[in-house]
Parts: sequence; structure tokens; C-alpha cells
Amino acid sequence: MDKIEFKDLKPEGRFLKYVRIDTQSDPSSESVPSTEKQKNLSRLLVEELIELGLTNVELDENGYTYATLPSNSDKQVPTIFFCSHVDTSPDCSGTNVSPVVHENFNGSPILFSNDPALKLTTEAHPALLDQLGNDIITADGTTLLGADNKAGVAEIMAAMEYLVTHPEIKHGTVKVLFTPDEEIGRGVDHVNVKKLGADFGYTIDGETLGHIENETFSADSATLVIYGVSTHPGFAKNKMKSAIKIASAIIDNLPKTTLTPETTDHKDGFIHPVQITGGIEKCTVHFILRDFRTEKLAEMANLIEMVTKKVIAEFSGAKFELQIQKQYRNMKEVLVNHPLVTEIAVEAVESLGITPLLSSIRGGTDGSRLSFMGLPCPNIFAGEHAFHSKLEWVSVQDMQKAAATIVRIAELWESKS
Repeated sequence: MDKIEFKDLKPEGRFLKYVRIDTQSDPSSESVPSTEKQKNLSRLLVEELIELGLTNVELDENGYTYATLPSNSDKQVPTIFFCSHVDTSPDCSGTNVSPVVHENFNGSPILFSNDPALKLTTEAHPALLDQLGNDIITADGTTLLGADNKAGVAEIMAAMEYLVTHPEIKHGTVKVLFTPDEEIGRGVDHVNVKKLGADFGYTIDGETLGHIENETFSADSATLVIYGVSTHPGFAKNKMKSAIKIASAIIDNLPKTTLTPETTDHKDGFIHPVQITGGIEKCTVHFILRDFRTEKLAEMANLIEMVTKKVIAEFSGAKFELQIQKQYRNMKEVLVNHPLVTEIAVEAVESLGITPLLSSIRGGTDGSRLSFMGLPCPNIFAGEHAFHSKLEWVSVQDMQKAAATIVRIAELWESKS
């Protein structure tokens, strides 16, 4: 395989253009996609994909972008796809993003022109120590940057351009998929698997250089509704059963030193109350349940139910309903049956002189659900860091290496066919 010059892949130019387009998704919206403005970036991507010469380029009514890079090989090569999401997190403003390039990072704190209180340091972000001499991109302190996941979008686009302009690199059919609403858990709700027409794929949405994530949490949500007994507070003695207080007591009786996000790491799972709403008569608590072992989710749901029954027994007349909804499952349950998908990613990273690191992600990706839709799909590093915050950053050099990894993956699938 020929040596790839990382600097010849230029995702940074596209990235600086893409992040200026507001694509924030909205969890309170019931529309598809959740915000129409996500399509502003998608429409630009369609234009650029057509200019590159890809075929079957389409932005559908649900905000999904599809494209095909035709095979240039005489072999029968599995069809692979690369996927990133266009939306940015609702946790931090994505309006009027103004990216700043900090060239030749020397380890000193990175300051933000529009918020003097913000500071990006190696002490708080030790991953920066691996970036000495590199060019770091941040926002200006008023918004997030949008590297999650516009870095991945730019890297895929740069890789497609490289493959088009370097026909000597043999590859099979490569599909491109850009999704909306990943940040609010709806990223693949409306993917047309038949239209995508792929066998295997890779999401480009990981963090540190060289990381390949082939394992995610399995995830369920739990909705607990408490029905209390309401009466006038001036005449409530021995009558009122406050749903708010019942819900509070239930949360207080759940584990505090284990099974919580703030007390777990590595392979430990958790029960996490994320929202509580309501009043005296009715109160609703929303939980997320997470563990790498899918069977543990049922144990967590049973624990919530057991604690609720114990607490509510002290409030005569009060009732409850508990509903569990499946969200996504650990992609490793699928990938273990298709080892070549991950092996090629590892080999691609190694061939570029980068140390690969197989890792588990304490979260999920579009690839989690795509894997269970018949499309085994690990997650590849995009270089994004401190996402969902005003401190978000990415390095130009890491983006270039991510784009080169995409090229190499396509090349390896062809050479091994």
C-alpha cells in the first residue's frame, strides 16, 4: 500500500465551513428531523458530494443524506459505509459558531476571546499533551464548536475526495450516510437500510486518536409515574399523599454509592434519574438504565420496582406505574460474530503508524443500533474532545489522520476480497 501523506487530506477546510452552520437538534420537537435547520448543512453536503462525482446522492424528507462512491475494483468486494451525524448537542448553543485555529500548540493554556473566564489547560484536559506542535481548533467561548460530529462529517468528505482523486487506490463500493438527531437519540430512527445497501459500516464519531470502539452500553429507559392523593394543604393531615415526596423518597432509597453515574466508571453500569416533573397528585420520574451486560438492565428495572413498592406501601391510597422502553444494545453482541469488521479498522490504523486502541464507550453511537439493524458497525475516532461544551476542541492533524483511516479501511476491504 502506498504511503498516505496526512496533510494531503484536508478535512479542516470543510470543517471550518460546516461548524458555522447551526444544526442543533431539539429533544422537545416531534418533527423529523427535530429541527429543519439541520438540512441546511445536509443540502450543502449534497452539493459537494455531487461535485465530487459520487452517485445516487439524495437528501430524503427525514433529513438523511445518502451517496455512493462506485467501485473501481474488478473484485467482488463487500459494500461498506461511513456514517456521521450532522446535528450538534442541545446542551450548549450552536448558533453563530466562530471557530478559532490555535496554530503550533505549545502546551500553554488556550484562552477564549469572548469569555476570559474560560481556559483550556493540559491539567484539566491531559489529552492536549499529545497535541504539542499541532493546530488546535476551538470556538470563541460563546458556543460549542461542533466537532461532535462535524469533524466526522468533514473527515468522510475529505476521504471521499481523496479516493476520487487517487483512482490508483482500489476500493469496492463505498456508501456515505449522514444522519440527523443523533444527539437526541433518534439518529437512525428513519434510516432506509435498503437504500443504504451496505454490508458493514463504521461511524466516525469517536474521541482520541487511534481509538476504535467495538463495545457500547446496552440501554433502556424507565418511566415511573406516581399517583398521589391531593387535598387542600390546610386540611391535609392524614389525607394528603404527595406524589412529589413519594418520588423523592424513591430516588433517595436507590443506591447512592454504587449504580450512579457519579460513582461508576469502566464497565460499571448505573441507574440515572434524568428528569422529574409533576405535582402533588401526579409525579413522573424518567430514568436511564445503562450497563455493558444487557441482562443487568432487567435487574436495574426490578430494583426500581422493588424500591417503589417498599416506599409506596407507606402511603396508603398512592399508586404507581413503571414502564421500561428498550433504547439500544451493546454493539459487541453483533460485532463478535463479524470479527473482520473490527480487524480491518485495527489494521488500517496500524498501517498509518498510529497505535490502535480497542475500547468500550460508556454511551452509545448510531453504530449500536445500526449493528442490530443488520449492519455491523464499530466506531472510529474523529478526534473530538470536550464535546457538548464551550471548551470543545479538535486538532487539525487528528482530523487528517481520521480521514486517512477511512481511506485505508476502504483500501483494505478491497485488498482482502
